[in-house]
Amino acid sequence: MTGQPLRDRLTLVAALVGPLLVALALVPFRTDLSRTNAALVLVVVVVAVASFGSRVAGAVAALSAAVWFDFFLTRPYQRFTINGGDDIETAVLLLIVGLIVSQLAARVRRLEVIAVTDAGHLTRIHDTAELAQATTSADAVVAHVRDELVELLQLRGCRFEYGTLLGRPPRLEQDGSVCVGRRRWDVARGGWPEGEIELRASGQGHYVGRYMLDPTPGTVPTLQARLVAVTLADQAGAALDMAGRTAGG
Repeated sequence: MTGQPLRDRLTLVAALVGPLLVALALVPFRTDLSRTNAALVLVVVVVAVASFGSRVAGAVAALSAAVWFDFFLTRPYQRFTINGGDDIETAVLLLIVGLIVSQLAARVRRLEVIAVTDAGHLTRIHDTAELAQATTSADAVVAHVRDELVELLQLRGCRFEYGTLLGRPPRLEQDGSVCVGRRRWDVARGGWPEGEIELRASGQGHYVGRYMLDPTPGTVPTLQARLVAVTLADQAGAALDMAGRTAGG
């Protein structure tokens, strides 16, 4: 989990531990509670994790929910074995529904980002997506996003570092906030903090690099612009991740 934002690390831990704790809480009621109702309770946990985390966290929560449903809530108890055909069907449905819901929740968060942007921001997102589909060069997408970030955030400059995480510069987070160390920075009041700002790029939950933003003194980027910047960086990260997986077979 090294290199991932704190929020992503916390939600990944919640994805692993949350379904386990809820399944344990249901153990005293498992003889009276129907398997379907128990599965629905675990789906709620998956939705909660996916709403705050990434697609990866949602998928992990769905897998964790299915595993602990089997272990604690189906006969024979405390064994990774299911004897009843109905219980097997419920466990499989729990996994499938959990995976689908987690992906939908992640997509809804992305749509919320797009909904608060104007036509110009939507054009940037669309053009970058179109380039990513049309080109075979991930580096071209990285360069395109770098140029978009300079214009969008009115930067003096911007560079991309592949796969490195040196130092602890101020960081532009996934929710558009800026952190200096462990402290939130009030961008609306004080503008950018001094020095370069880190904007991480990830693909499928994997850190692949970061943009180092060099802000123009006195500029105050809006939350909408910062959210679009995060979206553009993710598009570059997805292109790099795809290129890496393609090269690796």
